[in-house]
Amino acid sequence: MKELYEPLDEETLFIVSQTFKALSDPTRIRILHLLSSGEFSVTEIANRLSLLQSTVSHQLRFLKNLRLVKYRREGTTLYYSYDDEHVLHILEQTIRHARDH
Repeated sequence: MKELYEPLDEETLFIVSQTFKALSDPTRIRILHLLSSGEFSVTEIANRLSLLQSTVSHQLRFLKNLRLVKYRREGTTLYYSYDDEHVLHILEQTIRHARDH
């Protein structure tokens, strides 16, 4: 019988823990949830979520470092969108689960 358990290497463990860390913050959840519906500038995110632009920028930097969001430049404006469909799927499933309870 083949053993199903496979130990986690340090890199995998780190990536998983950082992903859950990203999803453990309400502000980051709100930003990712908004980005699931499209591409937005920092100003648009701040306005739609009633947050300070500095707060949004800080959280986007965190999410970008984990490769959960990406951006494109148009003139002097950066437009952000999600960059990891798997993590977005986990987030949306968790939101649906929470709403069903």
